[in-house]
Amino acid sequence: MDALTTLSEELDVHALFLGQRLELRHLELGRHIAGSPALFEWREHKYVVVFRYGVVVSFGLDEQDIAELSLQLTPYIVEQYADRLMETIRIQGGKPDGITQQQLYLQAYTPERLQLVADVMAKSLVLEYYEKELAQSFDRIDPLALELQRSGRTGHQSRELIKHIGQTLAIQGRMVGRLEISEKPELLWEQPEFEKLFARLEDEFEIRERHLALERKAELISKTAETLLGLLMGQRSMRAEWYIVILIVIAVLLSLYDIFFM
Repeated sequence: MDALTTLSEELDVHALFLGQRLELRHLELGRHIAGSPALFEWREHKYVVVFRYGVVVSFGLDEQDIAELSLQLTPYIVEQYADRLMETIRIQGGKPDGITQQQLYLQAYTPERLQLVADVMAKSLVLEYYEKELAQSFDRIDPLALELQRSGRTGHQSRELIKHIGQTLAIQGRMVGRLEISEKPELLWEQPEFEKLFARLEDEFEIRERHLALERKAELISKTAETLLGLLMGQRSMRAEWYIVILIVIAVLLSLYDIFFM
């Protein structure tokens, strides 16, 4: 596609994580320029890329514009976040595609380049969100593991452990099912000439490394919670068996009493 020459030479790019999902079916944000992901000219010289997993990436918008855009998107947000994550970078056009000293350069502001920048920034922001979520989950489950190490008991936290397992599985499902972090953007299959730019962006934001680290942490939390839950269930099962044995002994003693003393 032709370059969007109306964009200024330098501009800020903001990625905003609004909620768990955005309903895009009836979304209207001005002139639709491209799809997969959807790119709109929101207002003159201002562009927006939206993702169904709850992220919107804007080009050339200021703080007031972002506030207005967020308000406009509110009816389309599913499970809106009270605290929204934001990430911002500055890009400069008119130079060969690349990244040096944390400055992003684009040869031209074509829709394809904006879509790739938006794709990587959106994934980076979602990874940051889930990194914080798993860190909090790990902080909550770590004392349970320490209690097991110190006393050999897991306590009575079965509901909390099940919650940890469910939360971790939900995060893993979202990363694989909705985000498709390990998958290449759809436009690269049709325009492989942008592969090099995408690889540079992925490398700069450490998308693959962070994704792998997140998967390992999620797997560790899940296994830890499952192990603790298994031990807890085993303890309860053993306790129940002892109760049964005690009841049997009492019944036998009562029978013997009836035989010898009645």
